[in-house]
Amino acid sequence: MLYPGHAAEDDYALAQGALGGSAALPVIITDIESDDHTVDAMRAVGTDQRLLDGARRGMEYQPAAVMWACTSGSFLYGWAGAQQQVARLSAAIGLPASSTSLAFAAACHELGIDSIAVAATYPAAVADGFATFLADAGVAVVSSAAHDIETAAEAGTVDGDHLFSMVQAVDTPAAQAILLPDTALHTIGWIGDLERELGKPVLTANQVTVWQGLRLAGMTVTAEALGLLFRDTELTGTNP
Repeated sequence: MLYPGHAAEDDYALAQGALGGSAALPVIITDIESDDHTVDAMRAVGTDQRLLDGARRGMEYQPAAVMWACTSGSFLYGWAGAQQQVARLSAAIGLPASSTSLAFAAACHELGIDSIAVAATYPAAVADGFATFLADAGVAVVSSAAHDIETAAEAGTVDGDHLFSMVQAVDTPAAQAILLPDTALHTIGWIGDLERELGKPVLTANQVTVWQGLRLAGMTVTAEALGLLFRDTELTGTNP
């Protein structure tokens, strides 16, 4: 897991525990100059050299796949750009690779979801980029809120009550699922409770990143604590 800076990287240890030891999810912190939630700063964390430097450090773990565990640092390159970003990384390291943004699209397709609501920590300019990305992937945003949290570090301090409020505020019968797109947001410990509260899938950035990584590694895993996405789902294939 290539993770930019520090915010909610401990979600991956929680996810690994929920997987019952079936997979290791080591986190490599990639270099950033700023964790500001601006378009320029978030695009900057996703440059090829930063990703490649992180992936090379991660080779000591002998991974089966590499995930770029960042949403805005992938979707702000656009649908085609996000695919090119991980294709270049994969070619450089000789392993399957993907990103959180592409994982969201894949998860929606896996669950047959084409209309969603988005509870974004980002300012509107960044959140709009995610909606555009999803539209290009064939997923319509029918409800959304941008919460104007200025930095990833600040997003990492959001507690459970605030998280539930964010999700409830965007829920609508027209949305087949709720998406929480920021990997800086702690969500792994709350997915089950959120889904029980709303009665529909809740897809979160760190959750779908784990799911996509396992999928790239050709693994089949059921993990009730990680939500409907992980319940009796065949996680196979190697497409980014």
